[in-house]
Amino acid sequence: MGSLKITAATVPAIDYMPPADRIVAGAPHQTILDAYGSPDGKFQAGLWSGAPGRWRVAYTEHELCHLVDGAVVLYGDDGSVAHYRAGDSFVVPAGFTGEWEVTIAARKLYAIYQP
Repeated sequence: MGSLKITAATVPAIDYMPPADRIVAGAPHQTILDAYGSPDGKFQAGLWSGAPGRWRVAYTEHELCHLVDGAVVLYGDDGSVAHYRAGDSFVVPAGFTGEWEVTIAARKLYAIYQP
């Protein structure tokens, strides 16, 4: 069984910003090192990093996150507020709508399943 080390040397970086109409505050520049994608396109895993800022999200996928560095807050449209810091792991379920805020520049390992 093979494996893949997730570094900028082994996986090309994809830099992006959320669409302008979704940005709530700041300039949330983001980078993804998308290290693995299943042949059927339903599963992917990698490393994400984000600069401070806040933007709207609407999840169609389930995402397991492990925050390696920094701090983030998720604000649900249902009124929920969840704070995460480096070392925390959490799941964002498909159907979640609300806002992501990076309060301290952050990096996370992610695993995404798109049903």
